Amino acid sequence: MEKQHIYITRKIDDAVFAPYAEQFEIHMWEREEDPVPRDILLEAVKDADGLFCMLSDKIDEELLRHAPNLKVVSNLAVGYDNIDLDEAEKHGVIATNTPDVLTETTADLGFALLMATARRIVEANQYIKTNQWQNWAPYLLAGSDIHHKTIGIVGMGRIGEAIANRAKGFDMNILYHNRSRKPDAEQALEATYVSFDQLIREADFIVSVVPFTKETNKLFNQAAFEKMKSTAIFINISRGATVDEDALVEALKMNKIKAAGLDVFEVEPITNEHPLMQLENAVCIPHIGSASEETRTKMIQLCMDNIAGVLNGTGAKTAIQ
Repeated sequence: MEKQHIYITRKIDDAVFAPYAEQFEIHMWEREEDPVPRDILLEAVKDADGLFCMLSDKIDEELLRHAPNLKVVSNLAVGYDNIDLDEAEKHGVIATNTPDVLTETTADLGFALLMATARRIVEANQYIKTNQWQNWAPYLLAGSDIHHKTIGIVGMGRIGEAIANRAKGFDMNILYHNRSRKPDAEQALEATYVSFDQLIREADFIVSVVPFTKETNKLFNQAAFEKMKSTAIFINISRGATVDEDALVEALKMNKIKAAGLDVFEVEPITNEHPLMQLENAVCIPHIGSASEETRTKMIQLCMDNIAGVLNGTGAKTAIQ
């Protein structure tokens, strides 16, 4: 019997796929960092039964039309705004993602970004690298305290709760806003549910962990930044399009807020010419929220388990509902 065919849109170490090689015919794009060109992807999916993809791969009607045998699309991410779920359903294709396995790792990165931004770690490192450190001074690279401050978490899902748990260790006052209240989290984390407006007015640190939807598109806009404290620090580890980047640049330039730490951007990748990269009070990193060796390996394995489950008839572990 002919093996079912899986196509992978990035180059990943063959050793990761060894457990699946006997069951399936596996092909992948030859480069790790560069996305597969659209025309090559459309050709590759013609024979694919399963597709292992990244957030940068657009899974739309055109692609699904080119893939008559496709049964499952497995996204290497929690987010899935790159997948047209309605079209996938029309074509009988199951879409999956990788929740849970990256929660703690992403929360680690989010809190690390918060700390680096507050204490000006990147700026301080550059200060020495450019040989500016000549003397000690009382307020040299003085940043903001984190302990006993108020953190406002927008989006209290798994990652939001994990960030709140870290904030608790810093004796922070925890506010959160979410589509629905989380009584268990309120009790366990001593978190207080507030309106979005109250959160952005009162929090010293505002952390965005929301999914990208019509409701969250440009949620953090000019009006939102104007309501924040002038000492507020904004952190985004959700999706770039939840932020009006022009408004954020203006808020940082005009000192309407103190600083921002960003792992995601509206259009990725950005370059060193991006307006945010010109600002000393913006810390920008390249979408590495879940990028630990251990977690990325678990994510890849979950993607493959989802594909294998669908193709073998046992079902996906984490199908998108």
